[in-house]
Amino acid sequence: MKQLLNTLYVTTDGSYIRKDGTNLVISTKEKDLGRIPVFNIQSLVCFGNIGVSPYAMRLCSENSVSVSFMSDRGRFIASVQGEIRGNVLLRREQYRIADDPVRSLDIAKHMVRGKLVNCRRVLSKGFSNHPDRVESAKMNSCIQTLKKATEDVISAESADELRGIEGCAATAYFECLDQLILKDKDHFFIRGRNRRPPRDRFNALISFLYALLANDIASALESVGMDPYVGFMHTDRPGRASLALDMMEELRPAADRVALRLINLGLLDKDGFIEKEGGAVMLDDDGRRSVLDEWQEYKKGNVRHPFLNENIPMGIVPFVQASLLARSIRGEIDGYPPFILVQ
Repeated sequence: MKQLLNTLYVTTDGSYIRKDGTNLVISTKEKDLGRIPVFNIQSLVCFGNIGVSPYAMRLCSENSVSVSFMSDRGRFIASVQGEIRGNVLLRREQYRIADDPVRSLDIAKHMVRGKLVNCRRVLSKGFSNHPDRVESAKMNSCIQTLKKATEDVISAESADELRGIEGCAATAYFECLDQLILKDKDHFFIRGRNRRPPRDRFNALISFLYALLANDIASALESVGMDPYVGFMHTDRPGRASLALDMMEELRPAADRVALRLINLGLLDKDGFIEKEGGAVMLDDDGRRSVLDEWQEYKKGNVRHPFLNENIPMGIVPFVQASLLARSIRGEIDGYPPFILVQ
């Protein structure tokens, strides 16, 4: 199992990262903000206007540390990484499956079923914890809709049909997820999923969390030798890590739980966002720090992995799932087992 290492997030606008021996030094024009040995991190993620020296990039590449550049809203821009690991036979088989609609659909079904089960568990847990704060009839109806969609996935005959089932279920899910936002409803709500750009604070928050999750999954896929850009459900598009997005589906509800916790516990308030002309909403620098702190704490917490039947840190889950996907492609296990959240 891959050891859980830290991800270094740099969010201070105008920062510059340079190499000093085997250390990465983060600084602004005024002062050094921090120094960290390259051996202590797994990936470096830069948000907004961040500079990285060529020597620092080389140090990271030589030590298998990926460097990712994101917009200040959390949208992926580019990445730098060293020599690709893994054997060519695994990638060749991955490409064969991607070109085979039947085999691709089989793997995609497992991922979507995992997502829908996890969505149902997020709603069920929130309902049981706060029965007096939600509309019982609407919540029960949504949970049943998700349950039926989970069953319908099995009989889907094409990727388009599968995406249609998932899309309808996601619409119902977000309608009910709004009920689990219990604090400051004047400023935190979700009236359906919107992005590019997000139009409300909750959508801005989950978009940022999804970007963090996608980065972790892409790194995990690279670590086992798979190509994160060739997926089984999301179509190929230049610059889009389609396989990472495929695998992210089953883990999105975990990010939603983090978003609800941030708001309901008052760890993030309305002042952690910027509203721009035209209606776009994004996290500000302090807001991003609050989210990153909670995200890292969440990744440290232990969860029960249903397939392994053991407790592991949440941060290792993407690496475990990437390894299981690789094993299923090689035929070492019978089918891909998605990760299911505990109730």
